[in-house]
Amino acid sequence: MWARRQHGPGSCVLGAEELRARRREREAALRKARRQEQLVSKRLLREDITAEEGAQDGAGIEPAPLLENEVLELLRSVQKGSEDRKTSLGRLCWALRNKETQQKFVRLDGSIRTLIGLLTGSLADVQMQAGRCLHELSHSSDPAVAEACLPVTSYLLTYLSGRSIEFTELCLYTLGNLVVESEAVRKQLLPQGIIPVLVSCIQSPHEAVLEGLGYVLSQLLQAKEAPTEIIPLVLASALPQHMLRLVCSGLKAGIGAAVEFAWCLHYIICSQMPNTTLLSLGALPALTSVLLNLASEHPPDAAEGLELLVCPVLRCLSNLLAEDTGCEEQVQDERLLVAIFLILQSFLQQHPFIAQECLWLLNNLTAHEPFFCSALLSLDLLPALLQLLPCSQMATVLVLTVVCNIAAKGPAFCQQLHQQPALPLLLPILTLPNPEAVGQCLELLHLLFLHCPEAAADFISQGGHRALEQHQSTPELQERAQALLDMVGQPLDSPPSPRPPSFPPPVL
Repeated sequence: MWARRQHGPGSCVLGAEELRARRREREAALRKARRQEQLVSKRLLREDITAEEGAQDGAGIEPAPLLENEVLELLRSVQKGSEDRKTSLGRLCWALRNKETQQKFVRLDGSIRTLIGLLTGSLADVQMQAGRCLHELSHSSDPAVAEACLPVTSYLLTYLSGRSIEFTELCLYTLGNLVVESEAVRKQLLPQGIIPVLVSCIQSPHEAVLEGLGYVLSQLLQAKEAPTEIIPLVLASALPQHMLRLVCSGLKAGIGAAVEFAWCLHYIICSQMPNTTLLSLGALPALTSVLLNLASEHPPDAAEGLELLVCPVLRCLSNLLAEDTGCEEQVQDERLLVAIFLILQSFLQQHPFIAQECLWLLNNLTAHEPFFCSALLSLDLLPALLQLLPCSQMATVLVLTVVCNIAAKGPAFCQQLHQQPALPLLLPILTLPNPEAVGQCLELLHLLFLHCPEAAADFISQGGHRALEQHQSTPELQERAQALLDMVGQPLDSPPSPRPPSFPPPVL
């Protein structure tokens, strides 16, 4: 992208077309790197276990490990079928909070079969307690414990269509926990028909059930084999349309389920699978509408935990736009830009991570689409964008990247940028001990100097050449600084190179 200015006949800088080609390559690399960390977790439902049921007070307290004979005695008391079986199950459930006790329990012959027998019995309170015991086992970090629960999965799937909301919720979170820990469990659940069962379950009117279902699905979608074995089955089912429906109705129906399914959509979009199914269902305009609605929720009126929904919705939109499908035309709405900055205004102070999410979306909106670059300038949003420069190192780089996207659109855009007070803000960035930010700043200056010579003159008049000279001792930046100084006729002390260097810009 960079070239030194050659003095004399025939001298020129790098052509605009080649400049655009280099930028396209850089954007491709930047977008490819936009894959989020997975959020695999386990969850416990313990609020209903009370001392009266044989447990102890204090959900965060872990009992001491039991000896082998004590575990065996507990199992036998559960198997006896006496009137105090419910109390015995409560004591077992409490004991199974300990990892060592869990391991000893699953090694006992008939232990899991006993719990399955009670789970499938006719006594609702005993059934619930047996489910809670299995739920405690599902939370183990030992894969051997999860695999000992393999015989349970078909029964858990069956009870997802039960009448008890509480029991269905318990079965869902138990399944979700088992899915996290064991590939064997996941491979067994697919032929057992977990996807059709979830399709049926997702039509439940109960938010607690929907939130638990979203948890199960999110864990399935993060499995290492998900792109080849799970996501194709999900996309071929009715789940995507229901997920979009629930995310879109989140502010009215219940934010918890909306958050879970927004993350599910995110994992699908980031799976390297083609997103034609989601796009054909109208995912882009639907999620854009969600973001517009979220932006209209201003604290203190905003629902509690609203930022938890904002984050995955921003990521979904950002990553859908990162694909080379030309789908940007589906969301050419200036209100989207306004919504992004309203969200920043509402949530940035208490939730700084929102800045990076919003900037990624702004980057993907402006990367190839002049509409959003023009709208950002005409709506006078550039000053608000530049205020995000000091938020974090990554924010600095992303803000500069968005401004580079605008500058790359040509002379008219660079003229407008020059009329804004951008140059004074760039000078301090050149002094930062952050090679990524400095490199991005140099790229922006190159675009401005190339398309708007007045910017180069103003930069020098403001002492910019001295800021560039500071990078003589920084190997990855020195040539770029020299190229810029050659463009404005301010050479460094070192002799000029006989021919223009060619090297890539920094990659995020």
